[in-house]
Amino acid sequence: MPAKGTYPDEILRMAATLYYVDGLGQTEVAQLVRVSQTKISRLLAAALERGIVRITVEEYKARHEQLEHRLCSHFGLKSAAVIKTASRAGGEAARQTVGHFGAPFVASLLPATGIVAVGGGRSVAEVVQRFRRGGSRRLTVVQAMGSIDSNITPVDALEIGRAMVKLWGGEFLTLSTPAFVSDKKTRDFFLASDQIKFVWQRLKHADAAVVGVASLVNSVYTERGVLSQSDIGHLKERGAVGEICGRFFDAKGKECASRWRDRVISIELDYLRKIPNVIGVAAGAERAPAVLAALRGGYIKSLLLDESGAEALLALV
Repeated sequence: MPAKGTYPDEILRMAATLYYVDGLGQTEVAQLVRVSQTKISRLLAAALERGIVRITVEEYKARHEQLEHRLCSHFGLKSAAVIKTASRAGGEAARQTVGHFGAPFVASLLPATGIVAVGGGRSVAEVVQRFRRGGSRRLTVVQAMGSIDSNITPVDALEIGRAMVKLWGGEFLTLSTPAFVSDKKTRDFFLASDQIKFVWQRLKHADAAVVGVASLVNSVYTERGVLSQSDIGHLKERGAVGEICGRFFDAKGKECASRWRDRVISIELDYLRKIPNVIGVAAGAERAPAVLAALRGGYIKSLLLDESGAEALLALV
C-alpha cells in the first residue's frame, strides 16, 4: 500500500463508503479493501483531508433564548446569555461549559477601544481563557482587585488581565497588591501610593467590566483558604449573601459592614455601579441568591450564567 499522501482516490472512496455509509467496522473494511487494519484509520484520515469525506453537524444552540428574554425583561438587563449544560452539570463542569459557549457573548459586549475592568475568579477565568483572536481591539485592561493570595494562578485578576492583553494587545494596568491586607491602616497606605491612585482613576472611567458573582460559601476565597469558617460566620452575621471582587453584600445589594470591608483592595461597588456595562458571570443554581442581590444593588448590567442558575434566579422573584 502506498504512503498516506499517495492513496488513490478510488481506494479512499471505497473505504469511506464502507465505513461511513455502510456502517462496517474497521476490521471488515480492512478485509474488503485488502489492507491491514492498522492502515484503515490512515485511509479514513486521508479521505477527510482530501474532501472525499465531508462531515456536517447539525447546529447546536447552546443558549436558552426564552430564559434570556425573561431575565432581560424582569431585571432590565442590557443583555443576557443562558448556557445549557449537560444533565444540569454543576461545579467545574458548569463553569467550563459556561466559559466555552459564553466567551463569544462576553467578547461581543466589550468595546473595541476603551477601558475594561477585570475581576478574578474561576468563572471569569473560564470565559477569558476561551476568547479568540480576531477583530481590531485596543483596550486598556485594568486589574479591578488585588491577588487572592501569594500563589498567583490563572483565576487571579492579574493573570486574567494579562491573558486578555496577550490575546488582543493593548495595555494592562496592575494593582500589584493582595486582595485583602491585614488592617485598614495597611489598606490606606496602599491606596495612598501614586501607582494605585493612577490605576484607581482608570477604574473610575471604565467603559465595561467583567466580574464573577460568588456565593458566600462557594467562592475562590473559601477554596483557597483565605476565608475560614469563622470568617464566613462573621460575614453571615452581617447579612452577606454574595461577593464581587472581594466585596461582600447583603440580600438587598448593600455592601456589608464587616471587618473585611476595610481590608479589601478592589474596585468599590459604587464605582462598579457607574460603569456603563458590567458583565456578571456565574455558574450554578447555588449562586442565584448572590446574583439576585447583585442585580438589586445595580452592579450588573449584563449577565452570563447557566440554565439551572437562570431558573433558580427567576424562582426567587
